Amino acid sequence: MPPPMDRELEEANCKFAWLKLACAEDELDSCATLLSELKVLLTKFPSMPPSFERTPNAVAELRLARAIYEFAVIFSIRVKDQDAFERNFFQLKVFYMDTRGILPPSPEEYRILGLNLMRLLAENRVAEFHTELELLPPRALDHPCIKYAVELEQSFMEGTYNRLTNGRQAVPHETYLYFMDLLAETIRDEIADCSGQAYDHLPVDDARKMLMFSSEQKLLEYISEIQHEWEVQNHSVLFHMAKVQPRVGIQAHQMIKRSLCYARELERVV
Repeated sequence: MPPPMDRELEEANCKFAWLKLACAEDELDSCATLLSELKVLLTKFPSMPPSFERTPNAVAELRLARAIYEFAVIFSIRVKDQDAFERNFFQLKVFYMDTRGILPPSPEEYRILGLNLMRLLAENRVAEFHTELELLPPRALDHPCIKYAVELEQSFMEGTYNRLTNGRQAVPHETYLYFMDLLAETIRDEIADCSGQAYDHLPVDDARKMLMFSSEQKLLEYISEIQHEWEVQNHSVLFHMAKVQPRVGIQAHQMIKRSLCYARELERVV
């Protein structure tokens, strides 16, 4: 028979139920407020890390705390807050790593671990991506969410950007779309940096295809908002103002040509 709940645990359970209801009704401000209140309540639980006191309600407290931080991670995606995602993830990670002998595995664990890998990839933090990957047990690599992130990283390192853009249609969960969109921006910026160094100018349509824009207008908006040193004249994009060093060698040219080829192939498919 489970031990009776103490007042703090009962209050936290009630607030968590309200939080999920507020989220279902799309009341994001209420969600943020309730989430903050819940995090304060969790500090009153003696079973919380780093002490992990084995109190009669320890299992219930740890299970609830893990669920709250899982919610916080997903909520940070919903409000598009990368910094909050990172903070909440590292608080949650303690529950995944240090409560294995106390709690059964969470059904959300690999989805959230995969989301963190996607975040690192989207931020071009490849070394940290591999560090996090090495911490996972071998069985995790067979999970669809982890496998998806690993395959994307391989495509990213190989420069096969068409596989990355096509990957948006094969996400293992809808929450992955947020980081897929950020990854597309990272890829675009990588290609743009190489373009500015490898070319003096490109026809507008070639630049549009290479940077994976669906229209010329979107390309022009990108140049206006992001690439302030580029110029558009006579239906060409001029890169001369972006030159900060001598033109790079054949490797950059090959990457640009390959990107253009992929863009043309994608256009034919569409």
